[in-house]
Amino acid sequence: MLVLTDFVTVDFRARLLEGVRSAGHEVMAIYQRDFGVELKNDASPLTEADVVSHHALVDLLQSITPEVPVLSEESADISFEARQSWGRYWLIDPLDGTKEFVKKNGEFTLNVALIEDGVPVFGIVHAPALGAGAGTTWFGQNNLGAWKQFDGGQPTPIAVRELPDANYEAWKIVGSRSHGSDEFEAFCSALPEHERVSMGSSLKLCLVAEGAADLYPRLAPTCEWDTAAAQAIVTAAGGSVLNAYTLAPLRCNQQESFLNPFFVVCGLQDERWIRALKESLS
Repeated sequence: MLVLTDFVTVDFRARLLEGVRSAGHEVMAIYQRDFGVELKNDASPLTEADVVSHHALVDLLQSITPEVPVLSEESADISFEARQSWGRYWLIDPLDGTKEFVKKNGEFTLNVALIEDGVPVFGIVHAPALGAGAGTTWFGQNNLGAWKQFDGGQPTPIAVRELPDANYEAWKIVGSRSHGSDEFEAFCSALPEHERVSMGSSLKLCLVAEGAADLYPRLAPTCEWDTAAAQAIVTAAGGSVLNAYTLAPLRCNQQESFLNPFFVVCGLQDERWIRALKESLS
């Protein structure tokens, strides 16, 4: 297998970013008019934009890398027996934060991740409704770094920040705008001085990646396509996405189910939040 830096070249990455932004334009055309909402079997919402983005991203990836399998939230009926042979594959969430899309608050994203041996090694998170023009994009590549890009312009390097001294500056803790939990409340209550930031979709992980927040404890259900792209960005920015019970990095495609364990997104590990985490899960 080729190593990532051989696989995702600068030109290849530029084509991917352009293609994801193009899919974002299609999503925005739907966002700016009336649209219907259906419910999937798990009672989560599904819109025309989910389907349009799915087809646009799958077509993009298959045109650039026809030899690499693509797994999407909207076409996830592939058995683990079949997936076990995938050393490298694309994992996409065509519209992460569909609830935020329906609410029209702009906090939704298109997520594209490259997985190698279970590890998210390259990721794009595109928020077409945030910022002017083509929106805001975060992307990261293993061993190369992470960047934030406005309206398709010059990318700016990003990195996680050191955990501040809570005696002088409150920690910033990101929480879900639409999915709370008792465990999250217990975790926060055991932390030093902090303030909370509510956000939808993968944007929560991106806030940690760019140093705008310190921790994102996700102590509620998610799936691998919800997190993989942003995990690659957080890791490339110097942070981690850790299993809340083992503090090991999340891995993809390790079982039949696509469900993630509870997890924490952080810059650096610190005994104070680790102790709070253990208390919240006990």
